[in-house]
Formats: sequence, C-alpha cells, structure tokens
Amino acid sequence: MKIVFFGTSAFSVTILQHLFETSHCVVAIVTKPDQPKGRSLKLTPPPLKEWACVQAPSIPLYQPFKASNDEFVALMHSFDPDLFVVASYGEIMKSPLLKVPRLGPINVHASLLPKWRGAAPIQRSLMAGEQATGVTLIQMVLQLDAGDMLDHAKVGVPLEMNHGELEHALGLASKEPLLRVLSHIERGEVKAIPQDPLQATFAPKITSSDLFIEWNRSAFEIHNQIRALSPEPGAWTWVKIGVQTKKLKIKRSSIQEKATSLPKETFLLTEKQWAIGCTTDVLHLLEVQLEGKKSLPIADFLRGLHHLPQIL
Repeated sequence: MKIVFFGTSAFSVTILQHLFETSHCVVAIVTKPDQPKGRSLKLTPPPLKEWACVQAPSIPLYQPFKASNDEFVALMHSFDPDLFVVASYGEIMKSPLLKVPRLGPINVHASLLPKWRGAAPIQRSLMAGEQATGVTLIQMVLQLDAGDMLDHAKVGVPLEMNHGELEHALGLASKEPLLRVLSHIERGEVKAIPQDPLQATFAPKITSSDLFIEWNRSAFEIHNQIRALSPEPGAWTWVKIGVQTKKLKIKRSSIQEKATSLPKETFLLTEKQWAIGCTTDVLHLLEVQLEGKKSLPIADFLRGLHHLPQIL
C-alpha cells in the first residue's frame, strides 16, 4: 500500500519506524512547522522532521501550517495514497483531507480509548496516576478521537515512569497492533468496534498553568505532575537560595509515605537528600534543574550550593 504518514512527536517517530519495517511504501511524510523554543526563540524542528531528514531523506517531507487547506489537499491527492497513518500529529483534520486516501485514514492514539481523547493523553494519564494505559488504532472521523476501534495494546505504568519513558514504551507497544491492522486493511478484513461515548474522558493540551507546582496537594498528586511533565517542559516551583529567587524544575521525585510535614516545609535536607512536605506524605526531590542551569541529580545540585535552598 502507498501510505502518507502524519506525525510530530517522538511517539510518531517510533510509529514511522514500524512502517519502514513493512513492505508498504511511505510516499510522503507530513509534520508540523518548526517552532521557536528557548530564550533565543530559535526555530526548532519537531522530532519527526529531525529523524526523517537523517533516516529518510529521499521521502518528500511537508510542514503545512494547515493540512486541511485546499492547496495541501490537492497536493495529497497527487500522491494517490491508499492510506493515511496518523500518530500524534497535532491538528484536527477536516473532511476533504480525510477523504483523500482510497482506504481511509487511521490514527494511532496513545491511550486506551475511549479514555483520554485529545492532545495530551500520555501526560493526562500520568497526572491521574493510572497504573495502566495503552495505544488504540482507530478509523479517523471528524469528531476528535471518536472513530471506531481497530486494535489496541495495553502497557503497565510503574509509579516511577515519566512521560518520556512512557511515550517510548507506548510507541514500541504499537508495533504488533499496527501490523495487524495494516494486514486486515490490505486484505479487506477490517473489524471495527464502536467506542462507547459514555465512557469517554478527555486529555486537553498541556498549558503553562499545568506546569506550576501547588504544594497544598498530596505528594502523590505532585509526583504524578512531575513525571507527567518530564523531561519536558518540566514542572516547576519557586525556590529561594540566599537572596535570590529562581525557578526550579523538578524532573524526578519519589514519595515517602506516612511522613508528616507542612506543605512547602523542608522535611529533610542533607548533603545528598532534599524532601519537601505536602498535605499528605513527603516528596523527595531526585533530579532538579535550576533556572539557567543544566538538569542534575539532587546530590550534585546540593553540592554546588553555597546557601540552603527553600521552597517559596
């Protein structure tokens, strides 16, 4: 089959790698435009573009601002594709684009649908403290992530697993259901199961308001926020070191159960450990990144300080 692939994130890179291991032909790759990042606002390519430029330079790559505009739809028609495969692309496709491929568009979604429809299923499942999630392959329709289900795979989520690690695990887990679905489509043996809309939950896009750590919550809730946003963009708090007040991103943490301390209060501070009180239990900081500095294990961070740190 001739496939046009749409994706943006690291998750989509893994899905595209799976496609390249099949006999199907990826005739074009579509990703989002480069985005300004960091203090310098330097234009940075999405992970899929970085990978494709190195590993698949001969395949045409496109970065439309709107994939559903008439001009781009016409361009997609020129490839005469059998199938669109979409994974973490980042744009809701409209009807003219969805009708381009002969056998339709399918989506590889990083949750066990109908749970966590939307832009940030991995982050939201981690924030909720779920012990299992997965990937679901669906037929694409106009309604967000609401198409009939074609296959799925389940993935366990240990309490210490962060977003980057879960994203990779979900990408790997997608291989077998993706291969099965492609085989069923090619043979005309598609078996689709409707989603139960009453069971649907939603995963809205991560915004700046999701990043700030509110310490008047349990250590479990804060730990889940930290791992959901790690390694990027990072959950953060204000910290005072000497006379300076700076942002401190917390990249990794652990929970000490049945320990009691007031929220924001330092429960433990040694040369190698720093633990902070929450409304329930205590949070140990394991890896942090001070504003303007690189990310460090907590022992290395504390070793470099000349003043005691204090959460504000």
